[in-house]
Amino acid sequence: MFRIIVLLMILVPALEIWGIVKAAQWIGGWQTFLVIISTGVIGAYLAKKEGLKIWKKAQKELSFGHIPGQAILDGLSVFTGGMLLLTPGFFTDTIGFLLIYPFTRRIFQYYIKKWLEKKIRSGQYYFFIRR
Repeated sequence: MFRIIVLLMILVPALEIWGIVKAAQWIGGWQTFLVIISTGVIGAYLAKKEGLKIWKKAQKELSFGHIPGQAILDGLSVFTGGMLLLTPGFFTDTIGFLLIYPFTRRIFQYYIKKWLEKKIRSGQYYFFIRR
C-alpha cells in the first residue's frame, strides 16, 4: 500500500503539471489560470452545498434512531471531492466533480463497498463495536 501511495504522489502531480502546460499552450496562460481558479471556487461552492444536504440527511436519520451509514459515506466522498477540486489541475478536478455529484458519487461508492467487502471477507480488515 505504501508503494502505491508513493507512486501516486509522484505520478499525479506530474500528470497535473503536464495537463496545465498543455492547456496553457492551447488556450493561453491567463485563461488556464482563470479556469483553475474557477474550478476551485465552483468546486468549493458545490462541496459546501452538497455537504449541507448530507448533514441534514444525517441529522434526519439520527432523529429516527438510525445509523447514518450512507450519509457518512456521502460525506467522505464530498469531502474528498472538495479537496481534489481545491488542488490545482484538471485531472483531479474531474475526479473531484465526479465525487461531488450524487449520481456519479454512487458509482464510486459501489466500487469502494465491493473493495471493502473483499478485504473484510479475506480477513485483512475487521471492524468491532464497543458497547
